[in-house]
Amino acid sequence: MRGKEIRLERIMDRNTGRTIIVPLDHGVTLGPIPGLIDVERTIDLVAEGGANAVIGHLGLALHGHRRHGRDVGLIMHLSASTSIGPDPNDKVLVNTVTNALRMGADGVSVHINVGADSEARMLQDLGRIAVECIEWGMPLLAMMYPRGRKIADEHDLESVKLAARVAAELGADIVKTVYTGDPDSFREVTRGCPVPVVVAGGSKTDDRAILDLVEGAMEGGAAGISIGRNAFQHPTPDRLIRAAALIVHEGRSAEEAIEILRM
Repeated sequence: MRGKEIRLERIMDRNTGRTIIVPLDHGVTLGPIPGLIDVERTIDLVAEGGANAVIGHLGLALHGHRRHGRDVGLIMHLSASTSIGPDPNDKVLVNTVTNALRMGADGVSVHINVGADSEARMLQDLGRIAVECIEWGMPLLAMMYPRGRKIADEHDLESVKLAARVAAELGADIVKTVYTGDPDSFREVTRGCPVPVVVAGGSKTDDRAILDLVEGAMEGGAAGISIGRNAFQHPTPDRLIRAAALIVHEGRSAEEAIEILRM
């Protein structure tokens, strides 16, 4: 397992044990949306702001490697669907662990929608990828979202607790899931999951709302955050990430962190 430990230090800050991850995998789901057109510049900005890692598909490694600037960990996403497909909740595998290793990735990720019609196959994929990651010493991040016909609210505490625990039971090293709305309820999620949990940033919102979410998640025992559109579509992604880092890595408040964005 030594390989996993070494690679995890490229994803999680070795001093705090926490992480700020910026997912840039939206190009498959949504296409060339703002913030992902010049992906090299976006990576430069979030890296300068202090992001520990970015998530992207194979194309990110093929076309987004900068050869300059601050280094940042690479998590290669292995599953995909598009927003115009017959079932966007049905994620299929589009890459492999061994190819991610060839491409220089520090970790891999898969997306599972717990409650979707195709949940059984997605869980099967997660289990198989987890075994391969153990074999190759590759960290695995599982994106676990309660989504499907039986899910009235994807932020429902019991559903989020189940989704996070499933990932840990099947071999994930890090779980990404949604925030349940307050630190006390989210603490039930983190206490019930034996591996680090990072919180998704969710839909685009204002600066104070996203920093309040980060603060609440950290109070609830999160090991970090995974902010996508709220970071790469921000007017100053580097400053947004720097503000979030004050909360995640230095234990500061949202009130203190937002001053960076007011400067």
